[in-house]
Amino acid sequence: MRVLVTGASGFLGSRVTDALLARGDEVIGLSRDPERARGANPTVRWHAWNATAERPPASALEGVDAVVNLIGEPIDQRWTEEAKQRIRASRERATKNLVDGLSAGDPRPRALISQSAVGYYGDCGDAIVDESTPAGTTFDAGVCAAWEASARAAEELGLRVAVIRTGLVLDPSAGLLKQLLPPFRLGVGGPIAGGRQYMPWIHVDDWVRLVLWVLDGEDRAGTYNGTATHPVTNAELSKTLGHVLGRPAVMPVPKLAMKLRFGSELGEVVTGGQRAVPRRALDAGFEFAHPELEPALRNLLDR
Repeated sequence: MRVLVTGASGFLGSRVTDALLARGDEVIGLSRDPERARGANPTVRWHAWNATAERPPASALEGVDAVVNLIGEPIDQRWTEEAKQRIRASRERATKNLVDGLSAGDPRPRALISQSAVGYYGDCGDAIVDESTPAGTTFDAGVCAAWEASARAAEELGLRVAVIRTGLVLDPSAGLLKQLLPPFRLGVGGPIAGGRQYMPWIHVDDWVRLVLWVLDGEDRAGTYNGTATHPVTNAELSKTLGHVLGRPAVMPVPKLAMKLRFGSELGEVVTGGQRAVPRRALDAGFEFAHPELEPALRNLLDR
């Protein structure tokens, strides 16, 4: 299979790319700096693309069977008005440009698997959240809704479209877990703002497997929560990580500290959460290799 991957040089994109290559697929990557990307992974066929300003080059789409869309500027930054515009454009506008490029293909790819996030739901408290739960009202929820709408426009072109609302992907080399490890190893980690908010996590290997599972299934369309089967609260995650590391995890982080770090708007979002479950994937037969947090953390940290 020839697969086009946007965001192929990023944290998640590089892992999907490696998995595709390992099973013998051909990967086409799009990058603002293809020469730099080629140096990191010369096996990928790289093409230049300014995602928010133009369609992908036609040469990148030739013979492509499917597209995995993982593009998007990091959202964990201060939400100034300028940053908000960049965050939204890097998802909504870039995905629209991608779909516009796909419309000119002949033949067109058969499928588009597009990234989204559980931030789509906003702060849901203790309520169990599945794919039927409506969108929230926060900035990140609005971005996710617009992002998904841009991807679903590809359905009008005859593509099978699937959206994966990703949770907190655990990997010691990137993302949330990488940020948590230094303070927890020093024994100064602990729950945030009381720790009652749910954190819908997923082991990085399960997330990659889910993406490929959705990609390979001709009948797998619509929305899938990319989260483990057992979401935990922030307090549970903190206690479990401390236990696995053999360190105390009792140093609380007040909400004010999060607002000072991220700004009031993102700080409020960070102290909320979603008790998200992957109902559609489970109903369709996907099996998680790492459904429980403690064994998942031990697997990740023993590597």
